[in-house]
Amino acid sequence: MKKIRIGIIGAGRIGKIHADNLLRLPGAEVAAISDLFAGEELEAWAAQRGIGQVTKDSGAILSRADIDAVFICSSTDTHVGLIIEAARAGKHIFCEKPVSMDLSATEAAIEAVQAAGVKLQVGFNRRFDHNFRRVREHVLQGTVGEPHIVRITSRDPNPPHPDYIAKSGGLFMDMMIHDFDMARFLSGSEVVEVYAQGGVLVDPVFAEHGDVDTAIVTLRFASGALGVIDNSRQAVYGYDQRVEVFGSRGSAAVSNDHPNTAEVSTAEGLLRDKPLHFFLERYNEAYMDETRQFVEALLHDRPLPVDGIDALQAERIAHAAKLSWQQGRPVKLSEIGTAGAGAGVQVQSEVV
Repeated sequence: MKKIRIGIIGAGRIGKIHADNLLRLPGAEVAAISDLFAGEELEAWAAQRGIGQVTKDSGAILSRADIDAVFICSSTDTHVGLIIEAARAGKHIFCEKPVSMDLSATEAAIEAVQAAGVKLQVGFNRRFDHNFRRVREHVLQGTVGEPHIVRITSRDPNPPHPDYIAKSGGLFMDMMIHDFDMARFLSGSEVVEVYAQGGVLVDPVFAEHGDVDTAIVTLRFASGALGVIDNSRQAVYGYDQRVEVFGSRGSAAVSNDHPNTAEVSTAEGLLRDKPLHFFLERYNEAYMDETRQFVEALLHDRPLPVDGIDALQAERIAHAAKLSWQQGRPVKLSEIGTAGAGAGVQVQSEVV
């Protein structure tokens, strides 16, 4: 059986998760892993998994003729440069989100990918969640009719470390960008207008970095449908992930995943376990499935389920939301650059 030989760039938490998932796939082989801080610990970890090369130099991976694809799991500020280098080296690419925090840089990365004729998948893993995917299927099948309202709730169990906040890009780019992609995915329509309100209700440290920890964003889609997204950096009861698409013929909704479905009823009330507490628990299988679909797209030359254009559109919505919050007004997506303008980027006309 043919195997896709893969190099991992960035050996932090997410890089190791992708490596372990790839090792479960018969059609993939993890040939190398790089990290700026690679040392004995990473070498031991890689040896246990049969990964042959450990290096501090990503170029050592990109220069290998026997490597077909790379997973870019390094810090966001390195993504664009690595995508361009990988594309020029003829490697297919999986890159964690966001591609960048600068639209022109993201467009340059997409242009390089298109010019090289390689594939680029971006890590919007929530599209691969079994629950969310089923809602999307009901929308496609017409079960709920024409979508009228898309509601998305995404709340973290704990706020990130202050050091992370300073470089995260802010709630709209770092956290809600997943929900912007999910809004496009579930509705099947592009966002044309955004209105955001936000506040600092969890920890004053967010204000010190010009950020918010609580936000509500309303969306208007090209189809005429409306969307509502709410985010919080702290939900004391666990990782809160819910969606609903309400339409002309009905509604499809997803509640939280729990460790079990047991519910205890007593004279004092009803009791059940809190939702799964962390994103790695909640989206464990989604991470596996996005990896599987990337490898299968390479093996069988299939279209990717989520690509650079999806990343660009989500980034545009995030920029619009931040501008809306800053200026206290609705912002049309047409104000936030023109996807592909001057960069030769081919943009799809509708969400598929």
